Amino acid sequence: MTDIDDDPEIAVGADAFTQQGAGLEVAVVGGGAVGATTAYDLAREGADVTLYEKDRIASGSSGRAAGICYDAFADPLDAEIASDAIERFRALSGDETFPFAECPYVWLAREGDTDRADAIRDQVERMQENGVVALEADGDALADRFDALRTDDVAVAGIAGAAGYTDPAKYTACLAAAADGAGATLAPGTPVDVEIDPARVVLEDGTEPEVDAVVVAAGAHTKSLLADAGLSIAMKPYRVQALIADADVDEPMCYDASESFYLRPHPDGLLAGDGTEYVEGDPDDYDRDADPDFADDLLERVRHRLPDADLDLERTWAGLCTATPDRDPLVGELEDGIYVATGFQGHGFMRAPAIGQRLAEQVVGGEGIDAFDPTRFDGDESFEIVDGMAVESET
Repeated sequence: MTDIDDDPEIAVGADAFTQQGAGLEVAVVGGGAVGATTAYDLAREGADVTLYEKDRIASGSSGRAAGICYDAFADPLDAEIASDAIERFRALSGDETFPFAECPYVWLAREGDTDRADAIRDQVERMQENGVVALEADGDALADRFDALRTDDVAVAGIAGAAGYTDPAKYTACLAAAADGAGATLAPGTPVDVEIDPARVVLEDGTEPEVDAVVVAAGAHTKSLLADAGLSIAMKPYRVQALIADADVDEPMCYDASESFYLRPHPDGLLAGDGTEYVEGDPDDYDRDADPDFADDLLERVRHRLPDADLDLERTWAGLCTATPDRDPLVGELEDGIYVATGFQGHGFMRAPAIGQRLAEQVVGGEGIDAFDPTRFDGDESFEIVDGMAVESET
């Protein structure tokens, strides 16, 4: 693998690094996309970083993610983060690193689904006001652009051009290798406990490496890791399901908001997802296999949207996403020296390049993301899980 620091395009969004972390000892817990990116950016800042992962790199949610990346967000902050992330995906990707395939993203509401149709129109208008490249289309306009889609039942659609997809496991492995190349220490197969007063990690043999800060980016396991340290966060893991089918579909990526499923091209055909369970899951004891009727049900809906596709099921699986009361993630300093990154509502991978960079900057003394401040909640809030891709009206 070529060292991605040798690519001049890596400067995109990252030329402000000035080794502000020199001499800082940081433990990053969690070898997923966010953890690997944070470790990479901390190492580039000059920090002495160790990336701890209890299993293999990308063995958790990142390895089971859909890999869809887009900037179709009406909120200015979300749009900024998504745009920065996509720029960085493009800059880091390549033949020797990981692929990034440019592909338009479409989200749509069906005829009769007035609430979601109105919400999509409102979203597109606000995106345009914020400078996000997004177009509104009716069924006829959608059909003119994407002949693979059935559009006669579409009330309205949004189209975002700044979008694409990639292989989440390859991205994560690449960023972990880049972190290693930048001076970080990789410690896969090394479970740790997190402790406070002072912030530290404890290895299984009782060793406590000297650290100045701990970043917990352990996905669905973040809540239990922090709970063992006496810290509560307002986050719930929830189970989702996906499949890959043999098919010949080049574009677009699509989210059917009325039927609550997504699809995208995949090197093996087509990847589609749905199957959200609106109950809190146990990250140590959840069924990693999809439900018996999941594939038949989802493929029936996909065939409706892609009537000419010859879909042949290849495989199915289940993974975990993480929810918060306001659907915004928890990113930043939770306790003195303890930083957290979780609660991404299924959007963690697509935001990883930008979130990792911002979190690294905060750890070495920069500004945090105020809207994502994890201390905005007490940690004992009661809330319902909402699908992260759900389209809802702001009114």
